[in-house]
Amino acid sequence: MARQPRERRAHVGMSVTISTAAEQDAEQILKLQYLCYQSEAQLYGDYGIEPLTQSLQDLRVELGSGRVLVARLGEEVVGSVRAVVDGEGMALINKLIVHPRLQRHGLGARLLNTLEAELAEQQGARRFRLITGHRSDGNIRLYRRCGYVPSNTERVSPRLSLITLEKEAVAQAYVASA
Repeated sequence: MARQPRERRAHVGMSVTISTAAEQDAEQILKLQYLCYQSEAQLYGDYGIEPLTQSLQDLRVELGSGRVLVARLGEEVVGSVRAVVDGEGMALINKLIVHPRLQRHGLGARLLNTLEAELAEQQGARRFRLITGHRSDGNIRLYRRCGYVPSNTERVSPRLSLITLEKEAVAQAYVASA
């Protein structure tokens, strides 16, 4: 029985493709985002968080202004991640989402690693930054496994502190080429 999750993990990893998001992916991304952020909203007792209130038009603007990747299982978008790189080479990564039925199979790490490699190579990103809530233990574990370290914690309300995690692009470039 212990082998079954590993076999499923390998199958999921091999059948999911990662590519640049296209305009026609916007609705699927938004629906997936809404599904994925339900657990975060419940965790913090706040269903007014931006990922749950973002409009389709705002998402389309993001598609055109930054780097957005999608993970597909056949025609279905089952994961996504977004980023923008500033003029100093800092990439702000946000909205890393994976369909709940495919979580904990390495897809989030694949999306993150692919995005980091592309941003370093194509846009000169030298550092990566993510922000997550202090109660989001699964997110924090994933980011740490991917080489991120906490750089700041900001208390934004009695129920929420935001943890900023960062890493250097050099380490990712080495991993991507290995």
